[in-house]
Amino acid sequence: MLGIYSYVFGAVFKSRWNAPGASDFPFPLVLFAGLLVFNFFAECVNRAPTLVTSSPNLVKKSVFPLEILPWMTVFTAGINSSISVVVLLIGEWLWVGHVPLTAVLFPLMLVPVAFVALGLGWFLASLGVYVRDIAQLVGLVTTALLFFTPIFYPPTDVPEALRGFAAFNPLAAQVQSMRDVLLWGRVPNITAFLTALLMGWVVAWIGFLWFSNTSDGFADVL
Repeated sequence: MLGIYSYVFGAVFKSRWNAPGASDFPFPLVLFAGLLVFNFFAECVNRAPTLVTSSPNLVKKSVFPLEILPWMTVFTAGINSSISVVVLLIGEWLWVGHVPLTAVLFPLMLVPVAFVALGLGWFLASLGVYVRDIAQLVGLVTTALLFFTPIFYPPTDVPEALRGFAAFNPLAAQVQSMRDVLLWGRVPNITAFLTALLMGWVVAWIGFLWFSNTSDGFADVL
């Protein structure tokens, strides 16, 4: 998929980054860094609606804490992302000739996304018990989010009239932060990072409250 995306958006549509120090950076690496964040989020969210319904035996065991199911998904997605980062850094070293020291910060860039994914995971895991078709809708939404997030194009190419709407995208800022630390050797803005962390924690807290208040009816439905 990385090869297909690189061909379509890099060779056909000729997407380029005009950020300082990034205009001449290989497009597949820029694309890969953005996909890291999206794939982490999409893996967690797409699996969430079936987390409970695919394990009815666990629901009937009152001693099993169902709340950990989204945590397990986030953990698995984190391992997959770490493997992808290793592949990206090897490619960067071979292609560009160096890897920035800021690359060690990449786990921190995933923490706000992990909180959002965790909150949505709790919410969708519960909703998926009562509304079984929600999984199909989630797949469509995540596909749309892939193209609304500045992964294939720089954020400066978003029409000015829509930039306010784009600011509500929970992935946009973290995609740029991931590129900063993995590719361009820049430390992201601390204030922006802490704000994203706080907002992610709020989403996780709301999702957990929803799950806790609706989980009592799981056994009856399943």
